[in-house]
Amino acid sequence: MNNLTRKIIQAGFLVGTLDILAAFIYFFVKSGDKNVSKILKYIASGLFGKEAFSGGSMMIAAGLLLHYIIAFAFTIFFFLVFPKASIFSKNKILTGIVYGIFIWMVMNLVVVPSSKIPNRPIEFSNAILSLVILVVCIGIPLSFMATRFYRNKHEAFN
Repeated sequence: MNNLTRKIIQAGFLVGTLDILAAFIYFFVKSGDKNVSKILKYIASGLFGKEAFSGGSMMIAAGLLLHYIIAFAFTIFFFLVFPKASIFSKNKILTGIVYGIFIWMVMNLVVVPSSKIPNRPIEFSNAILSLVILVVCIGIPLSFMATRFYRNKHEAFN
């Protein structure tokens, strides 16, 4: 396994875990409900529709798997695009913010509407909080990790 693949796997697991933990915490704070399997079933409903909500452990596992597939897709994309745009390495925080916004837009304007998730209106406060979660849990960590990886890779060849 090469270094890029290893770093993508590490980064994907890290940001996927940060993101799902943030979703669990937000769900608990907002609803008081400790049953986080509802979040995983919601994710599974993107593929399986309303049946996911009445499903058992297989739907929970499917939701977790789908969550990590999506997290890895955004991680792979970021690590492949990062070295092609030198502007990314100039400001890690700004890059993370922009990438978090990009993820939010892709998820809310493409992925969710194209899925079988039941339609619901976007609430402004939920949209802002989910945007902040994506920036803090995925965008900024990926920006720091990719910057460090490519800087170290570049230094190894100089």
